[in-house]
Amino acid sequence: MENASLVDEYGYVKDGKVFLKGYLNYEDRQIGEVKRTEQEALDYFKNRFIIAENKVGQLEKDIEEAQNKGSYLTKLVQLRKKLLGFDALGDFPPLLDRLDAQEQLLSELITVNQLKNLEIKRALIAEAEAIADSNDWRPTADALQEIKTKWIKTGPVDKSAEAEVEGRFQELLDGFFQRRREFFNEQNKIIQERLDKYDELIRLAFRATRLGDLDAAFQEVRRLNNAWKQVGEVPIKKSGKLYKNFKKATTIFYTKYNDAKGIVIEKKIDPRIEAQMKMVDEAERLSRQSDIFAAAERAKVLLNSWKEIKVPFKLQDKSLNDRFRAACDKIFELSYLGRVLSRKYPAFELKSQSEQIRTKIREMEYLVKREKSDLQFALQDADGLDPNNAEDKQVLNKINTQKRKIAMKEVILREFQKQLETAGY
Repeated sequence: MENASLVDEYGYVKDGKVFLKGYLNYEDRQIGEVKRTEQEALDYFKNRFIIAENKVGQLEKDIEEAQNKGSYLTKLVQLRKKLLGFDALGDFPPLLDRLDAQEQLLSELITVNQLKNLEIKRALIAEAEAIADSNDWRPTADALQEIKTKWIKTGPVDKSAEAEVEGRFQELLDGFFQRRREFFNEQNKIIQERLDKYDELIRLAFRATRLGDLDAAFQEVRRLNNAWKQVGEVPIKKSGKLYKNFKKATTIFYTKYNDAKGIVIEKKIDPRIEAQMKMVDEAERLSRQSDIFAAAERAKVLLNSWKEIKVPFKLQDKSLNDRFRAACDKIFELSYLGRVLSRKYPAFELKSQSEQIRTKIREMEYLVKREKSDLQFALQDADGLDPNNAEDKQVLNKINTQKRKIAMKEVILREFQKQLETAGY
């Protein structure tokens, strides 16, 4: 500071350069140069000290308001480093003291949090230890994944305990998932052996269809059938195709065998399917009945009876289902048309046959037009509906019902038009 041309409380000017006086263990430091006058230079760097004060004040405010205060420790260290090299004139020690006070506060909080985190992680380790030896793979894997998620969300522990808890937790996870991998590898090996066995039985079954000695082939196919039952389970997606191929081979053989032996196999009809066949026949007769209102009442009874018949999916006859639904739809559409005609045309029965048919056509065309308009409106809101969502599925089912009803009305319309051609205009 000797030979300084201008001296201030916290700095001075010497040889056209501005210096900050040393403080604490830090020596005098050049912080700038005189651009115009020495006093202006000192004033400029005094004003810059306000920036340093504001940065410390803002950090204190941020720490006070923050929930995770410990995350500000790194920012505090960085700010202290910047202050020690900041070009300004002012009283730096009080600012550094304020940072020291904040650092002590944060360090104490971090210590408390690390102890809490250690307690939480040890509890999570105990949870994992309780289930890590389980062979109930799926729920245990889900539970361990949930524990791992909690672990990740838990903050760090003190360095002295970190290796211990992290190592133990990872050991538990690795141990379980390694055992699971080994189990499923063994399962896959067993399944592959079974698949190979099924393929071999299919090959032998097709070979049996080509044997000249039918009696020997018959015994071979019986043996293969018994062997098939002993192989064991495989994934259902593969078992279906395998059994279909095996069934194809045995069916070819039994058809050949029965033809050669003159054996006639009467195909048995499931009693439930037989009951449905009778109901379909009755519903189709009702759809042609003149008293359509009585037919509609009977159709309601048939519908309830149909629902009570529980036919397994693999035995269901789609054509029977479609015929029954179509017959009932036709009955209810004709019944509704009949009510419309009775209401709008009290003297309907006095009209000529051709006039009656024309009236039916006119009313049915109106109903089709109205329902198509309703359907178009419904379809506008159907885009983006998810068939896997219960509420969306209900809306889509309603739309499909509308389409089916329109299709049946159009079928009835075509029948009326043919009747009109027969009756003559």
